[in-house]
Amino acid sequence: MDTTSPSNTPFRQVRDLPCPKGLPWLGNLHQLPPTRFHLVLEDWAAKLGSPYRFQLCNMPVTVWTDAQLCQSIMRERPHRYRRYAALERVLEEIGCNGLFSAEGGAWEPQRKLVMQALSVPHIKAVYPTLKTITERLHTRWQRAAAQGRDVEMTEELKRYTVDVTSALAFGEDPRTLERDRGVIQEHLALILPMLMNRVNAPFPYWRYLRLPRDRRVDRALVEIHRYVRDMMERARERMRADPAESPRHLLEAMLIMRDAPDSDITDDQIAANVLTLLLAGEDTTANSIAWTLLYLAADQRLQQRLADTARAAFGTAPVCPDYALLKDLDLFEAVCTETGRLRPVAAINSFEPLQDVCVADVALPAGTKMFFLNRPATLDARHFSNPLRFDPDRWMHDRTRQEETHDPRAYLQFGAGPRVCPGRHLAGVEMRLVLSMLMNRFSIEIVGDPSAIKEISAFAMVPSTMPVRLSIRA
Repeated sequence: MDTTSPSNTPFRQVRDLPCPKGLPWLGNLHQLPPTRFHLVLEDWAAKLGSPYRFQLCNMPVTVWTDAQLCQSIMRERPHRYRRYAALERVLEEIGCNGLFSAEGGAWEPQRKLVMQALSVPHIKAVYPTLKTITERLHTRWQRAAAQGRDVEMTEELKRYTVDVTSALAFGEDPRTLERDRGVIQEHLALILPMLMNRVNAPFPYWRYLRLPRDRRVDRALVEIHRYVRDMMERARERMRADPAESPRHLLEAMLIMRDAPDSDITDDQIAANVLTLLLAGEDTTANSIAWTLLYLAADQRLQQRLADTARAAFGTAPVCPDYALLKDLDLFEAVCTETGRLRPVAAINSFEPLQDVCVADVALPAGTKMFFLNRPATLDARHFSNPLRFDPDRWMHDRTRQEETHDPRAYLQFGAGPRVCPGRHLAGVEMRLVLSMLMNRFSIEIVGDPSAIKEISAFAMVPSTMPVRLSIRA
């Protein structure tokens, strides 16, 4: 057994952990509405401390808030810990068991491919395409501002990130920003909420009874897989018509590996990784930027500071004209990072040990469910001074307030260890590009009451809405 507790300390069993009062047979299932899942767990952590457990019928789930402990477990993946096994099963069912959920020996070769596609040199090489897509978003928002039309930012940003991910990793630009209907993002939007429901369901009801929401997801998956397979076939046709010495993007690299002699890679595995990247690019980065707008809209001085920073970097151009100039936009990524500290899109990390272990002073049998809540550590004054204050400057490299507490190890939005998010650099580029364009050319305000915007658990933690009114900046 692995132990992180002194040898003379008696270990507690999972059943000894504090647990919110539930019902016979159901346990705490009735107290966990899917859309408020993370909020309920955070509330119980505040009342019961960490770790505690809750019951999904007869299955205990342990809940932790120690960021250092979470990091140590992340470093021991995939050999001693894995993601929640239910996630892999559900993703396998829908044909999306790619890099994010692959375990054991399956993840390493996939990660090498994805890391190449999302590497700094590759992103730098395709920066002109990313700039063009951002200019397209600028044109769309300029039209909305001129018409006095309010913009639902979450949907706009998802279209943008789908276009960027597709162009970068698959060599195709679906141009969803130029169409109002019939875009792939409409189908992708149904997948993550479905994952949230199925992964946490105590019983796989959908294998026996298809509810209306399951049938909607089924129809969406048919369209998504048709889209992915068609894209794979177009890539093969381009490769036959124009052979290249080396693959030009991730999809070509995967297809070359698939067609190599004695390859054990299948078209299904390629399709699963394409879908994984589309979902990851479409949801997490888009919602991170969307949450940022809530804080920017409340601070006109910060908006002006960001506008001045953007104009100093790239003058009168509407969009950052060159990759090299992104280094002058640290403040924009700092704004997004600070937003992620207060509004973590990845609110929960889920793991289970592959063998019997002892964590802190708790004995955990193999397969025990472990949920780590990300926000409590970032709101702890032991890690960040004035933790409830929105303060992007705490993330700037030239901070002069050295007397303040600042422990970035408590911030785990991109994970840690060997499976740290491979898309973190791309996410930073998108954040800098979009927000610098926005603040350079527009001022923003939230339409309606900002307090009416709620946090929703939909696998990622997303805003219920983000309606923004854009005004063209003088």
